[in-house]
Amino acid sequence: MSVLGAGTPVLADDLKISMPNWPSGQATAFILKVAIEKEFKQPALVQEMGTLNAFAGLEKGSVDIHPEVWQPNLADVIEKFVTEKGVVVLAKHMVPAWQGICATPAAAEKGITDIADLSDPEKTSLLDTDGDGKGEMWIGAPTWSSTGIERVRANSYGYAKTMTLVEAEEEVAMAGIDAAVATGQPVVFACYAPHFVFDLHKIVRLEEPKHDAAKWSLASATDPLWIKKSSASTAWDTATFRIAYATSFAKQHPEIAAFLEKVDLTPEEATAMSYALEVERQAPLGYAKAWVERNAARIDGWAKP
Repeated sequence: MSVLGAGTPVLADDLKISMPNWPSGQATAFILKVAIEKEFKQPALVQEMGTLNAFAGLEKGSVDIHPEVWQPNLADVIEKFVTEKGVVVLAKHMVPAWQGICATPAAAEKGITDIADLSDPEKTSLLDTDGDGKGEMWIGAPTWSSTGIERVRANSYGYAKTMTLVEAEEEVAMAGIDAAVATGQPVVFACYAPHFVFDLHKIVRLEEPKHDAAKWSLASATDPLWIKKSSASTAWDTATFRIAYATSFAKQHPEIAAFLEKVDLTPEEATAMSYALEVERQAPLGYAKAWVERNAARIDGWAKP
């Protein structure tokens, strides 16, 4: 998705918002754009980019706001840019979330209900769609930090040997889930919430050993061999996501930084955003304009000193 059209002038005083490639992050980026332009008369531009590039931009000044930073996925990035360098601020409000592996109803009915089932060749053969004897499993988009961690988890649990791990854009993966449910095809896939897929289908989350920090050791993603050097053999830790903004931007625009600190989106709203963009095919900007209009009084409250 290219948001800055060819020939769109980028002015020095334009506020710059990075946009991730998942629907709730896309909707939030445009909601912030529309709301900030309405409340502060500050022009804002939205540009899609990966989170690592967004953090680099927040440090350099080419990005002012990133709408959805997930933890613990980005722990090393947050340590570097927020804790050590102090060039990025994470807003205090956190949206609760979770991550894991899910199964379609057909897969659960076939007995695939626990993460250990993915290491059983007899069971994973049921997930084979290309005839190579191994099951296929979507683990996320190529640019997501969680995707690499899912590879680590597959290695640590052992199902990297029995499953083909597939990276693809979420839109493609969700279309595959829809088709699998409609045809009764057993499928397992990386999942997270809040997300609309749980409203559409009776998806089952696979059981896993409770998160144990002692059994999670993630090398820095800047190391080309970080996946091989890492291990994670229990469930994900409790997840959250929140808005980030540049420390330098907060000094230049303290009133907008204060506004960002008051944005209090909920898991239900994040689910509605993803449903609107990915299922109803609403354009992010159009959705954001309608959302801001419906929530005008609330947004006015965010903007008050």
